[in-house]
Amino acid sequence: MKNPIKTVRGENRPPIPIPIGRYVLLAVLGAWGILLLAILWTGLYTVPVDSVGIVQRFGQYIGSDEPGLRFKLPLGIDTVTLVPIRRQLKLEFGFSSSGATNAYQGSREPEQEKSIVTGDLNEAMVEWVVQFRINEPKDYLFAVRDPEETLRAAAEAVMRETIGDRTVDEVITIGRQEIENETLTNLQKLALQYRLGMSIDLVQLKNVNPPRQVQASFDEVNQAQQEKQSAINVANGEYNKVVPRARGDAARLIAEAQGYALKRVNEAEGDATLFDAVFTQYQKSQDVTRQRIYLETLMEVLPKVGRKIIVDEKGQQVLPLLQLPAGK
Repeated sequence: MKNPIKTVRGENRPPIPIPIGRYVLLAVLGAWGILLLAILWTGLYTVPVDSVGIVQRFGQYIGSDEPGLRFKLPLGIDTVTLVPIRRQLKLEFGFSSSGATNAYQGSREPEQEKSIVTGDLNEAMVEWVVQFRINEPKDYLFAVRDPEETLRAAAEAVMRETIGDRTVDEVITIGRQEIENETLTNLQKLALQYRLGMSIDLVQLKNVNPPRQVQASFDEVNQAQQEKQSAINVANGEYNKVVPRARGDAARLIAEAQGYALKRVNEAEGDATLFDAVFTQYQKSQDVTRQRIYLETLMEVLPKVGRKIIVDEKGQQVLPLLQLPAGK
């Protein structure tokens, strides 16, 4: 039986030895390649458009970098913290929105945060929002430990103090704008005092409600107040519609009366002036003036008389050459 294993020529030759120096060269090149990749991997970084990069060297602050592709000393020598200074952030109190990008945004204890005692020892369930920006990245990172939690605690304290000076009716109805403004002012002062590196832009009350146990009673009171205000608005509307019209009519009547009085006075003054002029002429020539007045009076009176018969002074005969109209 033949051997199935075939022998190839040269198969039993010893391997050709590779020089040791080649292994060393390959190892050195590989090490340099790895080092170069590590330098590039740990040295290059990108600062987003809405942020700045705060650079620390062995933990010490050395400067900041604007948005773009940047380089720092690699291998942990420099570290960079990205701070979003061009983005508005917010903290929510008494509730939490879904999908928040800021880990500190939502409320961790909503029931405790929104339960606030008012100045008349009632309870109000208040939900509000604080909007802020980071304007001093250095203070934000190094002046205060955990600045968001500090801001949350300060905002809650200021809100409780502000609401504690007012009645529950003011908090729920007419005092919302005043509460927001006062809280914003006091919180801005605390942010500067604590060097939080933040600017407070807005404090806004969302939902302000009484406790659930008395919610129905408060709803009835609010409905009654709204009906009262509606009735007042309707009455004011009628008042504004009727009273100006009456005032306008009164002003018109007064103006007409004043005009009529002025007309009569002017007419009387004109008649008096005419009488004075006639009297002056009468004194100069009494007979002529008396005759003229007599004739003028006849000229005014006779056209108003229907049928006219003219006789002499004794009444005995009709004056001759009297031209009487036909049918008169």
